[in-house]
Amino acid sequence: MQMKSNRWDDHYTEKARKEKWRARSVYKLQEIDSKFKLIRRNDKVLDLGCFPGSWSQYAIWKVGKGGDVVGIDLQKPKAFNPPNFTYMAADIETVELEQLAARIEPRNVVLSDLAPPTTGIRDTDASRSLFLAERAAEIARMLLKSKGHFACKIFEGESLKSFKSDLTPAFKQIRLFRPKATRKRSREVYLVATGFIMN
Repeated sequence: MQMKSNRWDDHYTEKARKEKWRARSVYKLQEIDSKFKLIRRNDKVLDLGCFPGSWSQYAIWKVGKGGDVVGIDLQKPKAFNPPNFTYMAADIETVELEQLAARIEPRNVVLSDLAPPTTGIRDTDASRSLFLAERAAEIARMLLKSKGHFACKIFEGESLKSFKSDLTPAFKQIRLFRPKATRKRSREVYLVATGFIMN
């Protein structure tokens, strides 16, 4: 029996290669979008933590030529330059929100697949994930148009409930969802908030 070249290779990795997606994580977004109808043609999308680019790639395919995608990360997706994609180099943890508001026009959808480097210590990883999710939510509330949508990755933990509660007044509906492409041992779930209510 031949050993797999990479212990993370699986059915979704192979599928992504064959279908020319930039990473297996595209199937998580595809399932989320299929279930909750987040991204529509001509939408303006913000992808937080866009490297290696599969979520931006999928979003660009969905919005078509009339929409656009802005991707933010410390690392730029390699050899990825569609005409309606704009890359911004920034650290989500420290970037000035006013700077983002000045450079990015209001969005229909804000996506975040941000995840911290994991330590294996459950509480530490959960608190780091919560911080990134809170930053993503802060950016979403600042940049979303009325009735816009927000989806972000977050690790399961005691703080997840309070994070969801804090966001509840700002959206018509909030759901937690675990896509099939999520690895079995992973503690990640996605918070999907639809119908942004502007103050």
